[in-house]
Order: sequence, then C-alpha cells, then structure tokens
Amino acid sequence: MIGALIAERCTNCNACVKACPALVFDPGEQTPVLARVADCQTCYLCELACEADALWVNPDAASSWAPPHRHLLESGQLGRIRLDSGWNEPADAGQLDDYRLLGPLLNEGVEIAGRRYAQKHGG
Repeated sequence: MIGALIAERCTNCNACVKACPALVFDPGEQTPVLARVADCQTCYLCELACEADALWVNPDAASSWAPPHRHLLESGQLGRIRLDSGWNEPADAGQLDDYRLLGPLLNEGVEIAGRRYAQKHGG
C-alpha cells in the first residue's frame, strides 16, 4: 500500500495521479494528495511513473506504514522499483513498451480498479 510521498522530491507533475488505477491520489497545490490510501492496490504504477522518485509503496498490501522520510532518502529505496524493473531505460533500449513490462500484474490492477469504480458508482 502507498506509504510515503516525499514532498521535497515531488515536482507536482501529477504522473502518479494519472497512473493510479485505483484513483488513490488527488491533484494538490504543492504535491498530489494521498486521498484514498485504503484503495491502494500495491500495483507500484505510481512509484514507476514518478520520475522524481518521490513515492514509496510498502510491499505489504495491507499496510500504509513507511519508514521515516529521512531513512527513505538515505537508504536508496526511493526509485528502486524504477531502476530494478528497467522502467527508466531509454525508449530505444529495445525493451517492451511500459504496459507489457508489468504484464499480468497490470491487467489484474485494471480489472480490480474497474470493479471498485463500478461498485462505488453503481455500475
């Protein structure tokens, strides 16, 4: 579950707002707002989309706990998902397009988000 948004790194580009299939974020004046943390699917799309490495997702889907921001900044954990997945490779590096990198995980996230949206909006 989303655990931390590091304001001093955030550029307020709203990439996380756009990437989140569960609509966890709302745009804010200085940084996006973690508006619906309990809806987080732990899909990591927000963390992958954040080029400023300002987000940290707890791998425990049931917990929004996060280490202190100072620890996250010093530990090298911020941006690890992007680095380890190759998400930040140049487009001409021969890798698959962004969506296919996540394969079944992304498909499952989109399906879950669709069901949640339908439940909330009577559809």
